Amino acid sequence: MIAPGFAGVEAQLWIWLIAMIRPGAAFLAAPIFGAAAVPMQLRIILSLAIGMAALNSVHITLPPDGVASIAGVALVGGEVLAGLALGFALQIGYAAAFIGGETIANAMGLGFSSMVDPQSGQSTPVVGQFLSIVATFLLLAMDGHLMLIRYIVASYQALPPGGGLMPASAFQAIVDFGGAMFGAGVTIALPVAFTLILVQIVMAMLARSAPSLNLFAVGLPATLLAGLVLLAIAAPAMADAIHASLNASLDLAAQLAGG
Repeated sequence: MIAPGFAGVEAQLWIWLIAMIRPGAAFLAAPIFGAAAVPMQLRIILSLAIGMAALNSVHITLPPDGVASIAGVALVGGEVLAGLALGFALQIGYAAAFIGGETIANAMGLGFSSMVDPQSGQSTPVVGQFLSIVATFLLLAMDGHLMLIRYIVASYQALPPGGGLMPASAFQAIVDFGGAMFGAGVTIALPVAFTLILVQIVMAMLARSAPSLNLFAVGLPATLLAGLVLLAIAAPAMADAIHASLNASLDLAAQLAGG
């Protein structure tokens, strides 16, 4: 027999658990929060804190048959999809820096050189690692992590738990935005990659005019040196392009949070 003072504890715990699913799913897909270096305990605490704060604006009603039912599974699935959509929208804008970095690295001849990315735990080209660090600093400087939390809390009003799945137009907007970010990645790499292509064309002309010239001994150092100089010159322009991509991803997250 449950004591009268603890009769509603189980229901309240289930409500808190459901409330923290959406922030937890968003942090799993979002940059910075989803990094392998971030402890899982910290994500759980943040998810619980944000979920409890979101309960002030919406009332969660548990399914009559409990969470372990068809209605409960649909409720949890809807929360997971909503959180992943918000976090993945920001991740797509963040990934534009990786696309630009890989494009520049391949043009410089550094495609074979890679480092472990702390965000994903996978090996990425060194230039992509540099631009990802720049993207992280820009995201923190523009309070992007706080804006993501605000959008997560605001999404509970437009998409309350148990109110159904996100509309199909939201997922179509994510797909369209992903295609646009490929173009954004090329835009980030354009100032450096285009000039490096011109350098390689000059090296090819030298190889045709002097067949005895060792192209690998001369062309690779020249391309690397030109790439490093161009990275230093074009860093402000690339930072502006990364900033624009992050702003677009936050705008998409705000659109998704509004339903």
